[in-house]
Amino acid sequence: DGEFVLTTYGTMRLDSAKLADIRWGMVVADEAQHVKNPYSATAKQLRTIGARARVALTGTPVENNLSELWAILDWTTPGLLGRLGTFRTRYARTAEGGDPAAAERLASLVRPFLLRRRKSDPGIAPELPPKTETDRTVSLTAEQTGLYEAVVRETLTAISDADGFARRGLVVKLLTALKQICNHPAQYLKEQEPRIENRSGKVELLDELLDTILAEDASVLVFTQYVQMARLLEQHLAARGIRTQFLHGGTPVAEREAMVNRFQSGEAPVFLLSLKAAGTGLNLTRAGHVVHFDRWWNPAVEAQATDRAYRIGQTQPVQVHRLVAEGTIEDRIADMLARKQGLADAVLNSGETALTELTDAELADLVTLRGGTR
Repeated sequence: DGEFVLTTYGTMRLDSAKLADIRWGMVVADEAQHVKNPYSATAKQLRTIGARARVALTGTPVENNLSELWAILDWTTPGLLGRLGTFRTRYARTAEGGDPAAAERLASLVRPFLLRRRKSDPGIAPELPPKTETDRTVSLTAEQTGLYEAVVRETLTAISDADGFARRGLVVKLLTALKQICNHPAQYLKEQEPRIENRSGKVELLDELLDTILAEDASVLVFTQYVQMARLLEQHLAARGIRTQFLHGGTPVAEREAMVNRFQSGEAPVFLLSLKAAGTGLNLTRAGHVVHFDRWWNPAVEAQATDRAYRIGQTQPVQVHRLVAEGTIEDRIADMLARKQGLADAVLNSGETALTELTDAELADLVTLRGGTR
């Protein structure tokens, strides 16, 4: 009575039988996106622990598709949304397809069981300074344009002759290749000793941004989803005499803490971060700028990363810069994300998995290079 047990998901999995022997008054799942896959071992073991009340806490209830929202609510409120297959048919497909009426039907069903707050809500974080978000478009270089058009031409031909899993694999491979080309040719070509200067519109724009930011004695977070791209930037900035550090999935816990301390103390004004490894759990309020070097399919993941700087304790305005290669797939993805933001109460984007289901004509329209190159 009056006591509680605090544990991790990993320990809970190992000791679920012991925990299930106790009738708990309440079980709280923090960072509940860790149980968004109902078939994972973590989600299955969590369901074996009985409680009079269950509460899920998360900043990203939907990261890829609405099945994740179903998984969380089916744990907190079993049966509310029915079986997963029925839920997908009745609600998810139409809502994810952009039907506002379907999204509202789903929102009205789950609304009584959700308490949602944003930092922008009155009284939640009145001390937070303003945040400005800007999409900064860049043109591809001639080298990037040639690579981009060649990859589109060759891969669309292969895709037209494939089906099933082979076709889906080719689509994902195409999307990844185009995003890498938009970043820098050396990343796509996997060059061992790359020449970095004058080959990427994004790198040129980043240099301009950093010149301005560092001249103001400010600090900046630079997020990329690709470790290889971060390594290229690390090499490039070192050659320019700019102090950086790079945090990725392989960084030991103790070194992560040391990196955070160095950044917060101003020793290294440019912090390169892997989006997946550093998107949560870090307090980096020295940064007044956040750069998303490449776009993730999901605005919620980008927002979580931005919140490493825009969080309680931040005293300076935060400027968010999203780099977008003009006329490319990144342009199209940015438009898709912007259109779907209006459905955020019930729907976020469906990620690259949904793009694998596009028809050949729709896929060609998505990836074909348009104007804006040089």
